[in-house]
Amino acid sequence: MSFGITVVGLGSGEMEQLPLGVYRHLKQQPLVWLRTKDHPVVAELEAEGVHFESFDSVYESCDTFDAVYTEIVETLLTKSEELAITYAVPGHPFVAERTVELLIEQGADVTFLGGQSFLDAMFQALRIDPINGFQLLDATALDVERIQVTQHVLIGQVYDGFVAGDVKVQLMERYPDEHIVKLVTAAGTKRERVSEIPLYEMDRVAEVDNLTTLYVPPLTDETHLAREFSTLTHIIATLRGPDGCPWDKKQTHESLRKYLLEEAYELIEAIDAEDDDAIVEELGDVLLQVMLHAQIGADDGYFDIRDVIGSISEKMVRRHPHVFGDVTVSDANDVISNWNAIKQTEKGEKKKSQLDGVLMTQPGLMRAEQLQKKAATVGFEWDDVSGAFEKLEEELREWKERPEDETELGDVLFSIVNVARYYALNAEQALERTNQKFKRRFEYIEANGPIEDMTLEQMDRLWNEAKEQGL
Repeated sequence: MSFGITVVGLGSGEMEQLPLGVYRHLKQQPLVWLRTKDHPVVAELEAEGVHFESFDSVYESCDTFDAVYTEIVETLLTKSEELAITYAVPGHPFVAERTVELLIEQGADVTFLGGQSFLDAMFQALRIDPINGFQLLDATALDVERIQVTQHVLIGQVYDGFVAGDVKVQLMERYPDEHIVKLVTAAGTKRERVSEIPLYEMDRVAEVDNLTTLYVPPLTDETHLAREFSTLTHIIATLRGPDGCPWDKKQTHESLRKYLLEEAYELIEAIDAEDDDAIVEELGDVLLQVMLHAQIGADDGYFDIRDVIGSISEKMVRRHPHVFGDVTVSDANDVISNWNAIKQTEKGEKKKSQLDGVLMTQPGLMRAEQLQKKAATVGFEWDDVSGAFEKLEEELREWKERPEDETELGDVLFSIVNVARYYALNAEQALERTNQKFKRRFEYIEANGPIEDMTLEQMDRLWNEAKEQGL
């Protein structure tokens, strides 16, 4: 049985801003439970005889805010089993008040009384209109990726320098270091203070406390807005819009197919070269292809980029039950087994062959490796690499007997891939790196004189020089 809990909002200002009904209710209570005494009206109410029991000591004894709020709620629920109680919180009970959320989640018998949120005072102090869009976020649980940088952003609970520093570091991932922000303390009271500073100096301001809120104005710098995904989406839509680019407007899934392959290979080259700047650029080019295909889908009314993102997000969660669920794995092999099993369940049909799912359109060496891996999952492989080497030697002999036979060459290549697989080597990647090595060394030869005038011996000597130089 519960006698009920009355949750009272103390507002964001001093005593004269407290509603008369709230004031009378508090005066009539023998005891008021208080989340924190650090509020402008508490001392004045105590002077008028209101008795408070605060939970400030809980903040000191617990390591996390979640633990603090849980203990507060457990105490309130226990006390409400003995008699009807009043619980007072800063501001409004439904604005940035986690304990109220928990009480409701617990099914507590709760009624609410008054409470002006700090938001009205904040908007007035900052002279901004929230109709243009704003976000209210918690500094102690900030997820910077969810911030809408083109909106007004208010971040509460910036109560000390440590929290301010953590928030600054996160915000600098999305905003310029020099972006001007404002720290507003005690908004709506006689102690109201607004400090305007560059973002990078935010944690150097000592005057922050539990009544401090950070205001981050909308980002308008085009250079930084270019880094936002929404900006890219808008650009692609514009390119394919009525007043867009003639080339982009006429593209189809089929016409773009070759460009996706080209960009993927260029990305692989950048990765092999370990060139971070090139990797960034080539990843952008691959992403461009994804965005163009998604926009074509949107233009045709079939799907858009949200469908693409939603599909892969759901798939990643679904196929990683050991991360997002309660499945236990011992190593990477277990992960692969689970992945394949889940993938087969998703397809919803029985495979005609163990080799189903290996794409015909990928490079031959890659396809050979995937075919072999699939066959190996049912035990179709040698116990160790010696058997694979013997098979390679057999295929080499057969090709030597019939060197003009393309199928014999294919058997040799297939066998080489199989040997490489035992050593966790990627044959396609190995061949590509050798291609690049050949190109570098041949270009070295060309750089040392007209190649048409060189003998084979001269070219061979230069080749060895390039090799000695690590090219």
